[in-house]
Amino acid sequence: MQQPAARANGGRTAARAAGGEVTAAAPKRSLADKPPFTLADIKRAVPPHCFRRSVARSCSYLLRDLAAVAALLYLALQAIPAGGPLRLAAWPLYWAAQGCALNSLWVVAHECGHHAFSEHALLDDALGFALHTVLLVPYFSWKHSHRRHHANSASLDRDEVFVPWRRSELPWYARRLHGSAPVRLAALALVLAFGFPLYLTCNITGRPYPRLANHYDPYSPIFSTGRERAQVVVSDAGVVAFSLALYRLARAAGFWTVARVYGVPMLVVNGWLVLITFLHHTDPEVPRYDDGEWDWLRGALATVDRDYGAFLNSAFHNIADTHVVHHLFPSMPHYHAKEATRAIRPVLGEYYRFDSTPIVRAAWRAAKECLYVEPDRRGGGVYWFGSKFNVEPEGRHDG
Repeated sequence: MQQPAARANGGRTAARAAGGEVTAAAPKRSLADKPPFTLADIKRAVPPHCFRRSVARSCSYLLRDLAAVAALLYLALQAIPAGGPLRLAAWPLYWAAQGCALNSLWVVAHECGHHAFSEHALLDDALGFALHTVLLVPYFSWKHSHRRHHANSASLDRDEVFVPWRRSELPWYARRLHGSAPVRLAALALVLAFGFPLYLTCNITGRPYPRLANHYDPYSPIFSTGRERAQVVVSDAGVVAFSLALYRLARAAGFWTVARVYGVPMLVVNGWLVLITFLHHTDPEVPRYDDGEWDWLRGALATVDRDYGAFLNSAFHNIADTHVVHHLFPSMPHYHAKEATRAIRPVLGEYYRFDSTPIVRAAWRAAKECLYVEPDRRGGGVYWFGSKFNVEPEGRHDG
C-alpha cells in the first residue's frame, strides 16, 4: 500500500528521466516515524519577531471584527424588510455573514486563551472572558481543557477533542449507520450545529473520564486544582449573567427577534468551530498514537493546514491555514503565523501537511473514511483512520 506520507504531500510519483523512463522516487519516511529534527531546530528557523505580541496590532483585528458584527446587526435591524420575498433571502445571508463575523471574535478569544493577544496575561484573560461569555462559552473552563488538548494532541489516551474510536471499541450500531450516506450526512449536520455545546456539557467526542466530564462543573474530572475550579465558577457566572441578559432582551424585543439576530448566527459559529477543529485533526493521512508511542512533537505535527479561501482565511485570522505552526508555538500571534509557516516548512519537509481539498469535499471524506483507528501493520502504537467493515481488523500497512 502506498505510504500516507507520499499521498499527503504530493510526493507519491516518480521523476521522469531525460530518456522518457520513469524512475522511482527515493523512499519516503513514514510520517508516523519520529522526525529527524527537534522543536529547537524548528524554532531557530522562525524569525524572532514572529514571537512578539503587539497590543496595538491585536486590538486592530479585534476592532475590525467588532465593527463587522455591529454593522451586520445594524443592517439586520434597519435594512431587512418585515415582509416580502427579499426578507426570505436577506435573513439567511445575514445569518451566514454574522456567523462568520462572530467566529472571528471566537478566534480572538482563542488567542487570548493562549496568551497570544498581548504580553499581559491579565489583559488576555479579561478580554477572552468577555468575548467568550457573549458567545456563551465558559472561557476559563474551555481554556484549561484546550491547554490539555495542546499538551496531548493526537494521543489516543489523553487528547481532549475528537478522540476516535479504536476499531475494537466501535458500538454495535456503527456498521449500520455508517453504511448509509443520508444518515452520515444527517449526523455530520447535527454535530456541526450542536457538537460544541454537547462537548461542553457531555464531553461528546472527548477523551474518556471515569465519570461525566462537564465544563460547567468545577468538580468535573477535567479540572484538578483549586485555582481551576474557582475559575470554572467565574466562567459559569459569566455565562449565566449573559444568558439572563438575553432572556430579558427576549422579553422586551421578542423571542424571535433575538433568535434571528443572535441565536441562528451562533449555530453558524458552532458549525465553523466544529468543522475547523474536526478537519485539523481528522484525516486519513494523520496518525494517532497510544501512550507507548506518543511524544509531544509527533502529536503537535499530527494536524493539517487547510485552505478555506483567501477571504475566510483572513476573516478567521488564519486559524485554519496555519494550524501546524499554532500547535508548535501556541502563544505566537496569528498575524505572524503565515510568515512562520513559510519559515518552518523547509525544516519540516514531508512532515508538514497541507491539504487543498475543497472544504465540503474534505469534510465528507473525513466523515466517510475516518470512522475508527486501527494499528499500523508494522506494530507499535501508531494508529491510522479507517472505515472498512468487510475485512478482519489486521491493521494498516504503512510503507
